[in-house]
Amino acid sequence: MKKNLLFIIPSLSAGGGEKSLINLLSQIDYDLYNVDIFLLNHNGLFMEFIPPQVNVLPLPDNYKLFSLSLLKSIYKFLGSKNYKLAINRILYTICIRLNKSVGTNEQYGWKYLSRSLADLAKVYDVSIGFLEKTSIYFCVDRVTAHKKIGWIHNDYDKLESNIAFDEKYFKKLHEILTVSEECATVLKSRFPDQRNKINVIYNIVSPSVINKLSNQMNDVFIRNQGQKIILSVGRLHHQKGFEMAINACEELVKKGNNLKWFVIGEGEERSNLEKLIAQKKLQNHFILLGLKANPYPYIKQCDIYVQTSKFEGKSIALDEAKILCKPIIITNYSTAKDQIKNNINGLIVEMDPSSIAAGIYQLIHNPILKDSLISNLSIENLGTEKEINKLYQLL
Repeated sequence: MKKNLLFIIPSLSAGGGEKSLINLLSQIDYDLYNVDIFLLNHNGLFMEFIPPQVNVLPLPDNYKLFSLSLLKSIYKFLGSKNYKLAINRILYTICIRLNKSVGTNEQYGWKYLSRSLADLAKVYDVSIGFLEKTSIYFCVDRVTAHKKIGWIHNDYDKLESNIAFDEKYFKKLHEILTVSEECATVLKSRFPDQRNKINVIYNIVSPSVINKLSNQMNDVFIRNQGQKIILSVGRLHHQKGFEMAINACEELVKKGNNLKWFVIGEGEERSNLEKLIAQKKLQNHFILLGLKANPYPYIKQCDIYVQTSKFEGKSIALDEAKILCKPIIITNYSTAKDQIKNNINGLIVEMDPSSIAAGIYQLIHNPILKDSLISNLSIENLGTEKEINKLYQLL
């Protein structure tokens, strides 16, 4: 008899956790499992990649109204005489605006947001909150399941969460999964009473799929003779450190390096980054490409892949660049050594523009080092499709 699984995630817009879920769903044996997915937003880059066997649950009507702008939401609730939700919508906005910590906004806002979300009627064998915070809170508060799993995709310490708030929810989970050993170590130190629940399942990536998709487009970059193409992939968010990338680009250009640096991604920092690019007069050198449903031809055709993150769990984009044998530079965030061995399969540099620029300069002007990194990557076994078996064991 098939087991009934539920995955919960806020959206399938661009992001490592979102792509990780799509990769996982593509590997599940649907002869063994019926799979539902609950989303708070049905728009997003990866919606089209949901396997046809997966049932996307409809959005509750009250939540649709709750997610409107404040005035529209209140107007709709008052019009339907739903005064309690009108008050909760006001309290939600006050809570978010008064709370100065971005890290705890999602936590404290859940009290009011959750009232627009009814309990799901179906009983599941396993329910999985696939991202930290809201996904896990929904899994605990609004789902009936024989087993509940929470999945943390980042270094918990960098999320700036209220530990006591999460502790109450983690106690009600049967398993807590994360994406790297370093992330697991952090969780165990912050939640010692839950340490026996904490396990690692790596993000699923498929070299055969990535290589196939990387050949779908030719000449994605237009370059001048001798020009080097640098690429970064990531949400335009403070976490990704793209302001450091822009400053590093400025250093390299001033030293006469012929390069273009492209970024695939979208996010709330776009306007700030565009201002900095204009301020540095780098419009012809640092280009924000926006979202790309298939980023792999861009990765394949770049000369150097650079990740300037301030923190990560386990970066899927980095795994993809490794599979395509790109010379890689990453900043020395807490989990960097989980994915890169310095001077073996990439370079780890300090988290500042000058160090980033120096690493790029080294790969541009030291072909022996660059070829060595590529050669070492080419013999690595980088597929993680078998990680799905770890999940099956838990299920």
